Amino acid sequence: MIEVDRVCRSFTVGRRRARRTVHAVRDLSFTVEAGEFVGYLGPNGAGKSTTIKMLTGILAPTSGRIRVAGLDPTRRRTALAHRIGVVFGQRTTLWWDLPLRDSFELIRHLYKVDQKVFRRRLDELTGLLGLAEFTDTPVRQLSLGQRMRGDIAAALLHSPAVLVLDEPTIGLDVVSKAAMREFLRRLNADHGTTVLLTTHDLGDMEKLCRRVMLIDHGSLAFDGTLDALRATVPDEASIEDVVARLYTEGAARP
Repeated sequence: MIEVDRVCRSFTVGRRRARRTVHAVRDLSFTVEAGEFVGYLGPNGAGKSTTIKMLTGILAPTSGRIRVAGLDPTRRRTALAHRIGVVFGQRTTLWWDLPLRDSFELIRHLYKVDQKVFRRRLDELTGLLGLAEFTDTPVRQLSLGQRMRGDIAAALLHSPAVLVLDEPTIGLDVVSKAAMREFLRRLNADHGTTVLLTTHDLGDMEKLCRRVMLIDHGSLAFDGTLDALRATVPDEASIEDVVARLYTEGAARP
């Protein structure tokens, strides 16, 4: 479902004589099969967001090849938008001053979803996400947890095959976080939706992801199961210890 083959992405920063090249992603390769739920981890500045932007067609790779749902994200960005859903935890795709219901209706028109299909899908999502009582509330009046659930629903209204989540539980309280995790688990298990999750919350990773990829300095530092990740350190170490060690080792590399 996702193919990344020897991808690099560089940026030129600074002005005139002070210009320098920053390699955000370096020779990155991985695949994600249909129906997988994969955690994509890394410290700030590791290249996670750059990867997500290339997978969704916002950025073009400097070199290498990317396919998502069989499409080149840069050249087929409009077609790809109908196959994927994207949620950025710190940004909303909802209209701030409109009721949640109106945001969903606008999204239906953007994706040209049939009215009957839309109604059935919306009823399912608002029920599963506990949004039914908030659909007439302006987005600006929703709590963070309610808004995040609204963003998840908006990303799934057109039934995408791939869901890309960037910090979807950031800032949520314990109850909201648990509800979000359960919904995502059921979405993957019941509908077979392929999910790529970037997060700093290791609880998300432990409860949701069967596979973990760790990126650092733009390169893949680890790709495997949680058990394989745990096996890299003594038995008494927690998953937090494992990831912290990998982060530290990555930071020590030039």
